[in-house]
Amino acid sequence: MPSDPPAPAIATDLGLRGKVALVTGSASGIGEAIARRLASEGARVVIHGHPRQREEADAIAQSIGHAGGQAVVNVADLEDASACAPLIEAAIARFGQLDILVNNAAVIPRGALEATDAAFFDRTIAVNVRAPLLLIRAAWPHMRARGGGRVLNIGSVNAYCGEPVLLAYSISKGGLTTLTRNLADAHAREGLRINQINPGWVLTDNEYRTKVAEGLSANWPAQIPRELAPSGRIFRPEEIAHFAVQFLSQQAELVNGAVVEVEQFPVIGRNPNKASGF
Repeated sequence: MPSDPPAPAIATDLGLRGKVALVTGSASGIGEAIARRLASEGARVVIHGHPRQREEADAIAQSIGHAGGQAVVNVADLEDASACAPLIEAAIARFGQLDILVNNAAVIPRGALEATDAAFFDRTIAVNVRAPLLLIRAAWPHMRARGGGRVLNIGSVNAYCGEPVLLAYSISKGGLTTLTRNLADAHAREGLRINQINPGWVLTDNEYRTKVAEGLSANWPAQIPRELAPSGRIFRPEEIAHFAVQFLSQQAELVNGAVVEVEQFPVIGRNPNKASGF
């Protein structure tokens, strides 16, 4: 009986060298980690942040440059619809192309039903859903002209239900999920590859400060109950970035319209209400 042929070698090159990537909300947190990882894989990166984050964005770009990568900065307030298309155009003007768009920027306002008035809701939707839509809309003609492009939306496990005080945020991430699947279905044959990862609880600097401001101790990351973090800790931004670059790589070139949870436990069937004051 003939032996099975040897398994093909798994490529270690992710095929990102020379690509141009815009990562929104990359002046901190998950976005920063994704931008740094893309740059380490040879991509040329546009660091984006809110105008008040200009100093932090510049420092990240300089750090990437010192490590041998290429990064430029473009700040814009994505709550302003008119800021989205110029952000895309600036990236193309600088590098001559745009291959990758990571929609990571988001606002996470705290507020249950009683606090969610029209202005509160509209701002959340503007940044978390409308801006990704408008950025893709502006980027797609340029990507299509080059045979296609890659989009990764950063969602959240809160899209399935969310916490009581994250009502507007949870709604926005549900909308982002539909956006991802709709566009993947509509434009796959034209070369658009759009996927989404839904991270669970991530220890970003902003999350740390928010929890302390809400009354938790300075050592709260080490005190999270096991029912909320079965491994004994929550994700680091760099771990989320690992999954992000896999979806953006050539190794996942056939994957389209996927919405994948990056979490420590199954989301479906789990009680979404956090306990123990966390």
